[in-house]
Amino acid sequence: MKSIYIILIIFISSFFWACGPRPLTLPEPVEFHPGDIFFSKAEKMFQRKDYGNALEIYDKYLARFPDGYQSARALMKKGLIYAALGKYGKSRTIYNHLIAKYPSSPVVSDARVEILVTLFNQGKYKQVISHAAHIPENTLFRVHILRTHILVGDSYMAIGSPAKALNYYLMAYIKTEKREKEKIILKIESAAREVDPVTIISLLTCFKDGLSVEDFIYRMGLSKAKWKKYEDAVGLLSKFIKRFPENENMQSAKILIQDINEKFTFKHNVLGCLLPLSGPYKSYGNKILKCIEMALDQFNSQNSRSLIKLIVKDTESDPEKAVLAINELSEERVGAILGPVTTYEAAALEAQEKRIPIIILGQKENIANLGNYVFRNFITPEMQVQAIVSYAIQVLEINRFAILYPDDKYGRTFMGLFQDEVEAYGGEVTRAEPYHPDQTDFAEPIKKLAKTQTRLPEQPEEKTGNSGPEPSLDFEAVFIPDGPTTSGLLIPQLAFYDIVGVHLFGINLWHSDRLIKMAKQFVQGTIMADGFFAGSSSQKVKDFVERFEETFDEKPGFIEAVAYDTATILFDLVSRNDIQSRSEIKNSIMNLQNFQGVTGKTSFDNTGNAHKEIYLLQIQGDKFIELENNS
Repeated sequence: MKSIYIILIIFISSFFWACGPRPLTLPEPVEFHPGDIFFSKAEKMFQRKDYGNALEIYDKYLARFPDGYQSARALMKKGLIYAALGKYGKSRTIYNHLIAKYPSSPVVSDARVEILVTLFNQGKYKQVISHAAHIPENTLFRVHILRTHILVGDSYMAIGSPAKALNYYLMAYIKTEKREKEKIILKIESAAREVDPVTIISLLTCFKDGLSVEDFIYRMGLSKAKWKKYEDAVGLLSKFIKRFPENENMQSAKILIQDINEKFTFKHNVLGCLLPLSGPYKSYGNKILKCIEMALDQFNSQNSRSLIKLIVKDTESDPEKAVLAINELSEERVGAILGPVTTYEAAALEAQEKRIPIIILGQKENIANLGNYVFRNFITPEMQVQAIVSYAIQVLEINRFAILYPDDKYGRTFMGLFQDEVEAYGGEVTRAEPYHPDQTDFAEPIKKLAKTQTRLPEQPEEKTGNSGPEPSLDFEAVFIPDGPTTSGLLIPQLAFYDIVGVHLFGINLWHSDRLIKMAKQFVQGTIMADGFFAGSSSQKVKDFVERFEETFDEKPGFIEAVAYDTATILFDLVSRNDIQSRSEIKNSIMNLQNFQGVTGKTSFDNTGNAHKEIYLLQIQGDKFIELENNS
């Protein structure tokens, strides 16, 4: 037993000897910088969002240690604080100072991106795009490149350029870690919602080395369906099936296309119609509806295809009711919409959102600019002025004009257009005089025109002792863009003040029996423009007028005629078997050329506006006659 204890003691002794004292290796001493206390204290304040005290301490640090190794970081934090306080300009000043003074600092990359953030937060989206374009990508870390792409994409979205935004989101996607990709996809889907399928596929193909194009096309198709962009969804999913028939999602894509086609694409032979059938313009709307129904009866009786179904909605001249009606027509899967004649803008925006072609019957400027599914078929001031001026200068060889116009938006618009058109033809507007829209005594503006008279040189054979030279007006025609009542009061006063022997030109509102009744002897030979003439020699017009008179016991005007023509155009398009989508209807309207209707020939351009033949009418006796426009 004693021997065991001895062995144990020897073992323990040998163990401690083996682990005996050795030279200790101490860690290298950390260099202590006297500014670290300041910086550390400022950082704690920054983390607590105690920005006032943090700024004060950062400033002390920079004042005492301008070349300290934390100086760049201190400036960076100051920039962030000012940005957090909404002082974006001051924040950018600090960031730019940081970049200039410490170009090799790791935080320079942060500063460059934060400059973009401040611009974005101020709504300076174009500056974000411009500034980002001048940042060398090799000066940024991956995370900063990612943030830059997203900021530029968000800026393009903010200024309404979703295709460019989608491009930058895709650039960000291929640089994103897997766990973050879903966030980027949400942005991609948002942008893709506003981009056509062809552009989407083109962009995806450009990024084929950095992403799975087939999966992306499929996801974009699902996204379009989610946003109720059904035609776009079908287009993308159809392309997906064609290009990637072996993809595991191919069958679900086919099922979704079938479901969309059954439930959401337009029904052939179904047309929507928006009119004010109640409310302040109900008599107006109901007459137009009867005219459209007259066109429908004629089309169905002469058409070998399936009968057209017309779904009519009452807008009550209320924008909210018009929007609700568009949604109801969308659910009815109409191929296109005719109207409205009021509440244009609300209806146009909603139809564009639903991607339903809509032809508006109204004169409102720029309404067709609201989207590529929005069209307008109506006579415009530009059309009237162009027809009058070309006839006056090229046929009648008139070169000098005067204008009398109401001093309101309507009158000023016509005055400006007329003056520009005359000058474009090389003519001259010698005087343009305004009058108050409610004026009934036009002595003052007419006298101003009369003062432009000059005396002709005396002719020797006509010279007598008591007579002087005859006065002569320095214009050969007067243009008056006003209604029949005001014009009926104004025109006789021209003769009273010796403005005689000149041509008188007016607008479509002059095409009224009231003008003849009020000023018959003074309006003989006056010429006006209009979009329709019930007395036309055209057989198509004669047939239309005869049917209209049988229905309403009166002659139709332009609004009834243009509604009839528009209905006929759309009846044909929604019933054609070769047209399978609303986008094809939209394209067909845009490409329509020289449709021969009761309002003459109608063509549409790529802005969505109709170009129409204009009738030139002249008063002879107590009737209007059609002039042959050889201009």
